[in-house]
Amino acid sequence: MNADQILTEIREANLSYLMLAQSLIRVDREQALFRLGIGEDAATMISGLTPAQIMKIAQTNTLLCRFRMDDDMVWGLLTNHGKSAANDATSRLHASILLAGRHQEAA
Repeated sequence: MNADQILTEIREANLSYLMLAQSLIRVDREQALFRLGIGEDAATMISGLTPAQIMKIAQTNTLLCRFRMDDDMVWGLLTNHGKSAANDATSRLHASILLAGRHQEAA
């Protein structure tokens, strides 16, 4: 993949992310804050963007979204390939609980 292709992919990801974020915020604000890992101010700004503003912001060469899982424990829980579906479900639930706690700390 060359540099132009990477920039195109980043712009497409930005557009998709902004459209998804705006939709989530408008449907269920509290759920969106948790799922997107953003605060009230960012949610207010994103929900008020016009389609033209979304297009303009999406064209930046910087990826707007980022990974929130920055430690080995959460990555380990999310990538755990246990022997049973119940174990996988429990690991995903545990990871969600950890992320929810971090969202509360940030709020």
